[in-house]
Amino acid sequence: MTNKRVVQHREDGNWEVRAPGADRASAVVSTQSDGIDRAREILGNSGGGELQVRGRDGTIRQQDTIKPGNDPRSSRG
Repeated sequence: MTNKRVVQHREDGNWEVRAPGADRASAVVSTQSDGIDRAREILGNSGGGELQVRGRDGTIRQQDTIKPGNDPRSSRG
């Protein structure tokens, strides 16, 4: 199973870092940028994994592999 975190917008205007299927957020922050930083930190501390960033409308804006994760693509980014 892949270690994954999703940064997404909340109805209260904040941003959350959440593992898929989790009952509650790993972190709640005021900006998307802070959420991305916190998700990178969480993934880095747990051995790496996949980071997915969603925009306010819920669409995927960005995906990244945090080392030492296993990137399924050979391209950078």
